[in-house]
Amino acid sequence: MILSTILSALTGMLLSAPQLMNTSAPVKAKESLTRVSTDTVSIRFTIDITKGWHVYSTSLPDGGPISAEMRYDSVSGAVPVPELRFNGNEKEEYDAVFDMKLRYFENKVTFIQDFVLTAPEWHIEGALRYGACNDESCLPPQYSEFSHSSGQSQAAPPAGSASGMSMIEGYDPVLWEPVSYSNDILTKGRNGLLGLFLTSFLGGLIALLTPCVWPVIPMTVSFFLKRSQDRRRGIRDAILYGLFIIAVYVALGLAITVIFGANALNSLATNAVVNIIFFLILVVFALSFFGVFEITLPSGWSTGTDRRSASGGIGGIFFMALTLTIVSFSCTGPIIGFLLVDAASTGSILAPTVGMLGFSVALAIPFALFAMFPGWLKSLPKSGGWMDKVKVILGFIELAFALKFLSVADMAYGWGILPRDLFILLWIIMALLLGLYLLGLFSFRHGAKRTRPGIISIVLAAVSFIFAAMLVPGLWGAPLKGISAFTPPMNTQLFGRNSGTVEPQFTDYGEALRAADSNGKPVLIDFTGYGCVNCRKMEAAVWTDPQVASLIRSRFILVSLYVDDKTPLPKPVTIEENGTNVKIRTVGDKWSLLQRHKFGANAQPFYVIVDSKGRLTAGPYTFDPDPDRFSRFLNQ
Repeated sequence: MILSTILSALTGMLLSAPQLMNTSAPVKAKESLTRVSTDTVSIRFTIDITKGWHVYSTSLPDGGPISAEMRYDSVSGAVPVPELRFNGNEKEEYDAVFDMKLRYFENKVTFIQDFVLTAPEWHIEGALRYGACNDESCLPPQYSEFSHSSGQSQAAPPAGSASGMSMIEGYDPVLWEPVSYSNDILTKGRNGLLGLFLTSFLGGLIALLTPCVWPVIPMTVSFFLKRSQDRRRGIRDAILYGLFIIAVYVALGLAITVIFGANALNSLATNAVVNIIFFLILVVFALSFFGVFEITLPSGWSTGTDRRSASGGIGGIFFMALTLTIVSFSCTGPIIGFLLVDAASTGSILAPTVGMLGFSVALAIPFALFAMFPGWLKSLPKSGGWMDKVKVILGFIELAFALKFLSVADMAYGWGILPRDLFILLWIIMALLLGLYLLGLFSFRHGAKRTRPGIISIVLAAVSFIFAAMLVPGLWGAPLKGISAFTPPMNTQLFGRNSGTVEPQFTDYGEALRAADSNGKPVLIDFTGYGCVNCRKMEAAVWTDPQVASLIRSRFILVSLYVDDKTPLPKPVTIEENGTNVKIRTVGDKWSLLQRHKFGANAQPFYVIVDSKGRLTAGPYTFDPDPDRFSRFLNQ
């Protein structure tokens, strides 16, 4: 009953969680006019930047992200000083995607534009244009409008009503009609958390087989049955013990979320530094499973909790659960660490809690079942050397997954140290080594005697060898669809590369829909930007995949709408959007407005599929460089 309640609550939270990117601004600018002297005025643009986001500085090289710069609609009786000044902590770092050093600000920055007055009557009108990104997506060009005249300071001129959109070139009320998202379309996040729960549940079952947990099952259940006056109370206490195990691990998941926060968790999937840390953590855990060293918590922790567990009552049962968590950490810690890494990299705020729930449920179930049916204890296999093999198998698995995180960092920094074929080769070597270990040809324990492998070891060794053989074609460019989510993208392949990214057929929304109407194909809309880092990553990691490229070429009209396209519109149009005056000056502004107005999102990359009338048929799909998932999205 309690477990079903927990699951129902989590499901409700999940179903009610917003699936679209929040359209509230992660950067907010305030504009003000200051009289510096009798012949000089300054306009200050103070920008508050949400944690995890950054705003780019001025005068970045061509081909990079959007620089902060001034745009003028009308200037009379005044001359702008050429240099746009700023007041903020400017940072600089090399970006491998743009192959240049980029300067940016975090937390807060103030841009200052000075004007020299040349006449008693003057008027200045325009906007500060700047770019903002986080580790996963970029906003379209942002504008902070201003309009000031001699003798007064006023906001931007009154805008037209929402119907003023009809003045925008190419606007069609039918094709621009906002869409709604049904639950059957927005399944990506739910499937991700369900998969995480099942993976964590499997991790909990594996943890049961380790030397730190397996021997504790019969001892703990027997203790509860003996200390109680009747079997019913023993069963109740054992079930309560299992629930406390769940509570301890779920509390750990909640603590991870509280400590790191939603923004940090959402950025972990693509943050290069974090992925390097994950790589090192998994390598350390793998070495601990190989017996190089043992990861343990301070002995005082287990001694203190064990002493409190002897107090009896419900409090004693809770401390018994806490004691199990601490004393088994050397075996369960690497598994928990791997699950938390996997959970954090999904980018969902619920992921650590869901992961620990799945793990703890699997760990707690045996205690309740064996308390209800104590006769089953006699059928349990006795502890032995087979548990060491379980730890070594887990060590190889953790080492293999560690390469995944190193690969993400490698692509982010552009090191080129782990191309796809080298990654696959390392997996082949690890699979072969695991098979040889299971056959008893070598051991990680010093001085261990060779023993004849049992039937289970032989079967597992055969599976390892078969897996290695299946990976071999990938060395020459085979897709390997079963593991494509883990390997680096095809464009990093050194030998036998199966390359060829798709190119957009159109860069205009209306033209694409007209083409779709004439040939009966749906339209894949790619909201992108010239300065969007993760848009380039998607194109490099996903659009080069043979399956994805084939699907797009054969079944879709692909249109890429660049929200930072600087091509000016024939005439700027000012509209009112959410109570704010917004001026649409460029083609990029128009596509950004289309994305916000029709699809309720404002960050890129952003993919949707529509029919020739602009009606949604699948999506949205945001940054997730997994070719298999993108293929499933296309097949919707």
